[in-house]
Amino acid sequence: MEDEKKKFNKEEFFRILKFTAFSISAGVIQFATTSLLNEVIHLSYWPSYLIGLVLSVIWNFTFNRKFTFKSANNVPIAMLLVLAYYCVFTPISTFGAEAIEASGWPGMLVTVIMMLLNFVTEFIWQRFVVFRGSINTNVKEEEVTISEESKEEKAERKQTEKKAKKESKGQLGKINYDVIAKEMAELEESRKKNIK
Repeated sequence: MEDEKKKFNKEEFFRILKFTAFSISAGVIQFATTSLLNEVIHLSYWPSYLIGLVLSVIWNFTFNRKFTFKSANNVPIAMLLVLAYYCVFTPISTFGAEAIEASGWPGMLVTVIMMLLNFVTEFIWQRFVVFRGSINTNVKEEEVTISEESKEEKAERKQTEKKAKKESKGQLGKINYDVIAKEMAELEESRKKNIK
């Protein structure tokens, strides 16, 4: 039970790190796109902001779905849930930020606060609403590690290693790599059948 808790905590920690990295990259995309369209092309601010926001959301959703949450969830439904989040968050953050800035707060500080608020609430939304029940459903067989073996698989692997070691001693102290390779291949086949 404690091993599972440690594994869960470690997995959640890395999930948060990945989400953070993708969110930072999405923020860079949003900032760069908005700046390019508004400052260089001289498109008005709102269309520039909206295009930057949409590009960053698509980027963030795509990478977080594939790498952070490893979800095989229905993409259109998941995207609609993300859209629902932004339909609520965007007006609240826009008008809220405008009101806070109008009360005398520095604009950049307000922007940072809104980005942090977006980061935290979007992680919670994606983790517990969008990808709830589908986390790690898009994990390939190769990604299953020895640490995820069941007790029976670990016992079987250890017995195979002992057997191979015994057989190799029978070869006058030489290691019989063929026997080890054969036994390990059989064990791997057994694991693949159990995964399916």
